[in-house]
Amino acid sequence: MSLPVHIIGVSLDLGGNRRGVDMGPSAFRIAGLGERLSALGITVVDEGDLVAPIPETKTFGDRRKKYIREIARVCERLYKTSLGVLEKGGFPLVLGGDHSLAAGSVAASADFVRRENKPLGLIWVDAHGDMNTPITSSSGNVHGMPLASLLGPEPAELSKIGGFSPKVTPDKTVLIGIRNLDDREKEVMRESGVTVFTMKDIDRAGIASIVEQALAIAGRDSAGLHVSFDLDVCDPTIAPGVGTPVKGGLDYREAHMVMEMVADSGLLRALDLVEVNPILDDRNTTAILGAELALSALGQKII
Repeated sequence: MSLPVHIIGVSLDLGGNRRGVDMGPSAFRIAGLGERLSALGITVVDEGDLVAPIPETKTFGDRRKKYIREIARVCERLYKTSLGVLEKGGFPLVLGGDHSLAAGSVAASADFVRRENKPLGLIWVDAHGDMNTPITSSSGNVHGMPLASLLGPEPAELSKIGGFSPKVTPDKTVLIGIRNLDDREKEVMRESGVTVFTMKDIDRAGIASIVEQALAIAGRDSAGLHVSFDLDVCDPTIAPGVGTPVKGGLDYREAHMVMEMVADSGLLRALDLVEVNPILDDRNTTAILGAELALSALGQKII
């Protein structure tokens, strides 16, 4: 990575129903992320944290999209911060925090590449689809909605960030590692036109083949890639500290293969690492894994 990497923490804990992911950015720093990036010869700028209000001080508001106003305010600030980094020639490395933050981080990448008159490719690495809307969601938890807001009009508070919508198109959007979808979300996903590689696909074809296909779909004729990586895509045996763990995820080498192939493509413009929950973790295992994955995405090689 020749660009300076700007670390942007987002202590956002409003999108889910389990407390703790607001401490994720601190866990990454305790894992030595900045120092390890510097050791690779990368210039690192730590922008500190964008701090969200805590749930105990706020009311749900609309129960179909809980805390949406507060989440949208944080995402708007993240959009402006990430866009500023891109405009300065930097690389935004966004640390979460729950996955609703991607409504802001991806908006910044999409806005920036619009100036090149090319679309943004999006690779969404996650156990979940995050394509619920306030109408389809059974929980009202907004961390299950950010991809919906990037592709379409709902939830409106997130889709309008940056003043344009959609941020990405289905033909340039690829999901990897999916294994836990709501029934109505399955219908939405099938109808959306996005490309979905489930864990079954990975088991059958192998992770290298899947990532090759993902890079070809999201990267072809695009201005580059935004990768949004939810640590719950990894199996709980290697990533226990996440808000919504699901058995049967990526193993250690598969997760690194995703990031190594993204790095080799030369297309990466920004990276999110989200949903690390230190309260549920074991000796910071999940944040350490996340830091290692960031290093692989930003150019660390085995040899």
